Amino acid sequence: MEDSSQKKTRKIGRKPKKDPATFRYSISLNSEENARFLSLFEQSGMKVMAHFITACVFEKVIKTVKIDKSEMDYYMRLTTLYGQFRAVGVNYNQIVKLLYRNFSEKKAAAYLFKLEKATVEMAKLCQEIIRLTQEFEAKHFKKEE
Repeated sequence: MEDSSQKKTRKIGRKPKKDPATFRYSISLNSEENARFLSLFEQSGMKVMAHFITACVFEKVIKTVKIDKSEMDYYMRLTTLYGQFRAVGVNYNQIVKLLYRNFSEKKAAAYLFKLEKATVEMAKLCQEIIRLTQEFEAKHFKKEE
């Protein structure tokens, strides 16, 4: 028979915390304060409101993340554009091979001249995109020192 003072420990469920949080507090906010509180909570990027409140009470560093729709839109379009440029590079190589394989030397050279003009225009466009992106980064992604 088993001693009642020695209980078997089961290995099912969560392990108990060494110092569980058992003290609870309640605060009341008016509608303006609640709106401000919720705004700060959303900007913090934290998932758990209790962790956010604890961080506020004990003056821990709270990160706020502001997401600007125009910044996200610019970034998404830039990413899409990058994918398109990669596709153009692959197609460029395929076109050059096909021109020399299917056309005479003179006709292939004429088409390559047109392709070269379009490539120069695309290179200018790329330089403009790089310039705009550098301006965008300097304006929106200033590093805090």
